[in-house]
Amino acid sequence: MRSFGRRRARRLTPRQENLLDDELSRLRLDLSSPPPADLTRLFKGQIREVWLEIGFGGGEHLLHQARTNPDVGIIGCEPFIDGVVKVVDGAITRGLDNILIHSDDARDVLNWLPDEVITRTFVLFPDPWPKKRHTKRRLVNISLLVDVARVMAPAGELRLATDIGDYAKHMLQAIRRQGSFEWTAHQPANWRVRPPDWPDTRYENKAIREGRRCYFMRFERRS
Repeated sequence: MRSFGRRRARRLTPRQENLLDDELSRLRLDLSSPPPADLTRLFKGQIREVWLEIGFGGGEHLLHQARTNPDVGIIGCEPFIDGVVKVVDGAITRGLDNILIHSDDARDVLNWLPDEVITRTFVLFPDPWPKKRHTKRRLVNISLLVDVARVMAPAGELRLATDIGDYAKHMLQAIRRQGSFEWTAHQPANWRVRPPDWPDTRYENKAIREGRRCYFMRFERRS
């Protein structure tokens, strides 16, 4: 079942269309061939490890992490075309060559990846699907966590964020039931305060403007 809704908000400008036509192919993750034994070979330069962001939205977080961690390759998954264009534009403008994009369902990438190759995974402010009849569409569930756990290296870090209290509870319940991750929080500040290496995004800022509390949760992949 799809966990995302619409794939485009507005008509793209001619420049944005050109970015998709001419530049996305250079950044697109090729799922038609088997993954290399060493996943860092997907990227140019001296890459020491690979991270995965599932649903990068407007791309602020992904671009920040790619810019501040040039020795890390980041695979970003996002079906929303407006967000894909922003990341392509940002990568080209800033000369970032440690980003690869899958502009569709992240589960395609999870199915393609080998075991234990990702050292950090982000799922930040996914669509909350707040109506009770839609909760089955929530991205963070046991099925997704099984797939994420398989591709993550032991002691790898999973970061989840939401501004919906019910979804935070839903995430924690799914984590507990799936069993592959340990919550690293020891005090309320560990999930109430965004860590310094975790930039703010438009979704977080919107939540703050509208008076909602944000939850920043970090988990370690059990060995």
